[in-house]
Amino acid sequence: MKFLLDMPVSASLIEVLQSHGHEGIHVHQIGRDRDPDDELLELARHENRVVITADLDFARLLALSLAEGPGLILFRGGNYSDSEMRQLLVRVLQEVPSETLSQSISVVDERQVRVTTLPLDRQP
Repeated sequence: MKFLLDMPVSASLIEVLQSHGHEGIHVHQIGRDRDPDDELLELARHENRVVITADLDFARLLALSLAEGPGLILFRGGNYSDSEMRQLLVRVLQEVPSETLSQSISVVDERQVRVTTLPLDRQP
C-alpha cells in the first residue's frame, strides 16, 4: 500500500510504513509542501495513496465531495512528538486492514482509532 504524508506529520513515519511493507512519500520530498489540500487529495487519489495528516481540512474536503477516496489517516488530540506519531501509526496499521484504510477516514488519538467508510453520508 502507498501513502502520502502531509506537512503536519514527520517524514520519520516513512520508516514505520516501510517496516510494515508499505511505501510512503512526504510532500516535502516531492516539492508539493505548499500545494493546497485539494490538490494533494487529487494527487493521492491519482496515485492510489492514503493521506496521513493532522490537518482537519482533508476530512472536510472528503466529506463535502462525497468522494470514495483517497483514504485518510488523521491524527487528532494534540501535538504529538515524532515518537508518539510513530506509535499511533503502528496502532492504525495493526488495527485497520489495508483494504479498509484505502476507503475510509481513520481518526487516531491516544485512546482509540475510529474508522468511517467513504463516501461520507451528508444526510442529517
